Amino acid sequence: MTFRSETSAIPSIVLNDGNVIPQLGFGVFQVPPEDVQPVVTAALEAGYRSIDTAAIYGNEEGTGRAIRESGLPRDEVYLTTKLWNSDQGYDSTLRAFDASMARLGLDYLDLYLIHWPVAQADRFVETFKALQTLKAEGRVRSIGVSNFTVADLERVIGETGEIPAVNQVELHPRLAQRELRAFHDANAIATEAWSPLGQGTLLDDHTIVSIADEVGGTPAQVLIRWHLQQGIVVIPKSVTPARIAANFDVFGFELTRDQMDAINALDKGARIGPDPTTFTAGLPASPNT
Repeated sequence: MTFRSETSAIPSIVLNDGNVIPQLGFGVFQVPPEDVQPVVTAALEAGYRSIDTAAIYGNEEGTGRAIRESGLPRDEVYLTTKLWNSDQGYDSTLRAFDASMARLGLDYLDLYLIHWPVAQADRFVETFKALQTLKAEGRVRSIGVSNFTVADLERVIGETGEIPAVNQVELHPRLAQRELRAFHDANAIATEAWSPLGQGTLLDDHTIVSIADEVGGTPAQVLIRWHLQQGIVVIPKSVTPARIAANFDVFGFELTRDQMDAINALDKGARIGPDPTTFTAGLPASPNT
């Protein structure tokens, strides 16, 4: 297996716990379990060194196998997975983590996230306390959340005494999440964007296409640069090796201030994914601590 040397070009973000996360990573949402190993392998060959999966994706096993069989030192690949909603609760979180690690076949995790707040279940605080235990035991290096609102974050911080290292949220030019990002910045929480390409809906946007023509790149490359230049951690996904490589090739140009402003003007507060305040898929039916 041949690995590109350009990985040194990937900028990094220092998290509030002192650990470092690559700013550009690779997501495997909706990649079928039978396809994920070659897809992750292609990403690693292209130069990615951060892989994002989740228990609910059903592809942790193939993701872990690709990392193990890559021949790369474990400390050169940053791995994230997420706890699904039905496993929230202190003891159930610890069990779910063990199950994820068994599927991944790895000894430790770089970043563990609570996938959704499902505030209606009222368990994300005790769930985060379980993540704190895993971190104290050295099994996870950094802990964070996903899809949390400002109110959810304030409660976690107030009741656990720890600020999550990362909040991974839907973020793209049509949903710029300015208020949430301001809270992140004020509290040293790294913003990580899922669906950074708007699940493909932004690739034919006139503004994005025009800017891509101006810089001699692809619309996807423009969108990824928009995230990177704002200090956002971004995890684009593709299953096509050529696009996987192209999405990594974003360090040879910069967007101008005018181009950034034009993209910023696309913000309409428009979600593609679920609303975190109402999303209850996998909501536990009964107390499970």
